[in-house]
Amino acid sequence: MRAFSDPIDCTACPRLAAHLEAIRRREPGWHGRPVPAFGPLAARLLVVGLAPGEKGANRTGRPFTGDVAGELLYPALHRFGFASSPVPLDEEGAANQRLTLADCRITNAVRCLPPANKPTTEEIVRCNGHLQAELAAMEALEIIVALGAIAHRAVLDAYGLRVSRHVFGHHRSHALPDGRLLIDSYHCSGYNWRTGRLTREAFEAVFADARARLGESRPQSR
Repeated sequence: MRAFSDPIDCTACPRLAAHLEAIRRREPGWHGRPVPAFGPLAARLLVVGLAPGEKGANRTGRPFTGDVAGELLYPALHRFGFASSPVPLDEEGAANQRLTLADCRITNAVRCLPPANKPTTEEIVRCNGHLQAELAAMEALEIIVALGAIAHRAVLDAYGLRVSRHVFGHHRSHALPDGRLLIDSYHCSGYNWRTGRLTREAFEAVFADARARLGESRPQSR
């Protein structure tokens, strides 16, 4: 397996680095840094999100932990055997340390919280090198689930593929050059949930598909 280290000290994007520095001054108890991925590199399933949420991963230090998106994602992962618990937070509102992932890893297209939750094109492109290295290190990886169009684009960019030939759509699948499969999903954001664009049933169908394709779960966890 190729070596990979999460870019936890990266300051390559000046706007994002300045934003995180301001948050650390304002909220010294928050993570306020690039958020590492969660789950084993040996996993066969990789979930790719957009970026940390301000009061979610940016606060807790773990992807999709502390915001509405995690309230959809972790129950779905738990239902299909990819997570040990559907509850990402403990009673104090911190990351639930008893929660582990099995045969699954969660990462983001952009590792740092962007102002107004909107990374620039340049920031997405600059961070893509980390995703490329992560994909190369995941030698057992078979399925990638992209949450939203930006995550979808980030995966295609990591492979050097054109978006015009792989159009994003909920529960749409795309064969990748190395034999892996990309499955798209609408992002499990609070906005998509509240407006009905994404239902729990439609979201969980994506992970039911991933589980059916992968078969029984494997014991790796973190």
